[in-house]
Amino acid sequence: MTARPALNRSLAEFGTTIFAEMSQLAAETGSINLGQGFPDTDGPAEVLEAARRAIAEGRGNQYPPGPGVPELRRAIAGHQRAAYGLDYDPEREVLVTAGATEAIAAALLGLLEPGDEVIALEPYYDSYAACIAMAGARRVPVTLRPDGDRFALDLDELRAAVTGRTRLILLNTPHNPTGTVLPREQLAAIAELCAQRELYAVTDEVYEHLVFDGGAHIPLATFPGMRERTVSISSAGKTFSVTGWKVGWVCASPELTAAVRAAKQFLTYVSSGPFQYAVAEALALPAEYYASFTADLQAKRDLLAAALADAGFGVMRTQGTYFITADIRPLGLPGAEGADGEAFCRALPHRAGVVAIPSQVFYDHREQGAPYVRFAFCKRPEVLTEAAGRLKALAAR
Repeated sequence: MTARPALNRSLAEFGTTIFAEMSQLAAETGSINLGQGFPDTDGPAEVLEAARRAIAEGRGNQYPPGPGVPELRRAIAGHQRAAYGLDYDPEREVLVTAGATEAIAAALLGLLEPGDEVIALEPYYDSYAACIAMAGARRVPVTLRPDGDRFALDLDELRAAVTGRTRLILLNTPHNPTGTVLPREQLAAIAELCAQRELYAVTDEVYEHLVFDGGAHIPLATFPGMRERTVSISSAGKTFSVTGWKVGWVCASPELTAAVRAAKQFLTYVSSGPFQYAVAEALALPAEYYASFTADLQAKRDLLAAALADAGFGVMRTQGTYFITADIRPLGLPGAEGADGEAFCRALPHRAGVVAIPSQVFYDHREQGAPYVRFAFCKRPEVLTEAAGRLKALAAR
């Protein structure tokens, strides 16, 4: 045996994910897990029945076609047309993946060369950094900074981050973990920047239908010149509360779709056969489904936001997603004064019987995220009410 470490150097900085660690801590302490973003209820009954029916009828029990079953690719193209006015050819411009996480990995592996730079909005979903590293590229974070009660993008900082080595911008809106939804004028400026500097965009839009307070998600691909430059990624997991099905998709020009498929075919090749047929039916649900689903989540957001404020946290405004970011500094508790969110989150299950995620794990510049923790509100109201009662004990300390 040689002295060389077993782990590839590009992945050396990535250990066990914080989600696994905090979920284990929740189980060990009997805490309410508001850390990982998955619902504790199942999706629509008719969608679940569609999956059972597909299995019973033998549809998808063997390998589905590599690009995805035709029914789902047509349904995705129909969704993009109905929701955003974007026309994609289901045969050449739609690719089904094992969730959005695989779509992101395949897009980055398919589009990047070693030494390329990728701009990502910080804080960011943890797989971004690992996928960029696996592609041999370099991540360049642009930090979303507090602006009153929300996080905001500084366009000048974004423009300054672009260099001659920048290949693409990895954009997530609605944004996890901050809950920020980028406004039209900023998206237009990003589109203009991509055109001027000849950049591609990879857009993570998994929370596209989870926008609150009457707001709306606007895909970057809808802006002039961006349809041919953008790899648009979404999935069924968040929209239909079936995160375990792992059905995601890519919509892009034929050239970009082919680049993503070239990498994707050597990752999972295919996945989720019967679930693909069920998701095709889910995408045909009426507009009332989306309105009701969003209203339900908005009510849960409001419930948890009020509970966090009552407990003494500083609560940042969530415009979309499953998550609320809270500032621990107003609490004045051990781990809060020094703004150490990770220490605070490791102690919180013992203090209050609730698990959260420290936001600093989503940053390269960890000091920027140190005062903040992320809570998920995609849980049953009774669970959130119980968590609210437990958190209220913090205010009495």
